[in-house]
Amino acid sequence: MIHKIEHIGIAIKDAEKSESIFNALFNNKPYKREVVESEMVQTIFYQNGPNKIELLQALSEDSAIAKFIAKKGEGIHHIAFAVDDIVVELARLKAEGFQLINETPKDGADNKLIAFVHPKDTNGVLIELCQEKP
Repeated sequence: MIHKIEHIGIAIKDAEKSESIFNALFNNKPYKREVVESEMVQTIFYQNGPNKIELLQALSEDSAIAKFIAKKGEGIHHIAFAVDDIVVELARLKAEGFQLINETPKDGADNKLIAFVHPKDTNGVLIELCQEKP
């Protein structure tokens, strides 16, 4: 079952510049920085009340974030939703006819298992499913 929005991912070019912007915006510093080698990104997480923002900077020109920025520029990359059981939710969405980018979950940032649903089936919005790792 899909629950709340877990976080909103924002593609950025320059972590130092973006961190300065979001520090001023939230009057707060990030609670976590993490490199996700499998995605070739550096992540920077902010908590603002119950909401989380994930800044994503490409570590390689071959990464999905670098390709996204080259095509669309900086900005909202995805919306992530918390789920109880990511395997069950992926099976349900596949049965509903959604195209999955990831058929099985993989390790993501912030101690999560993640998988993506293709934006062609979700009105142009990349959807990430997130489950807290056991």
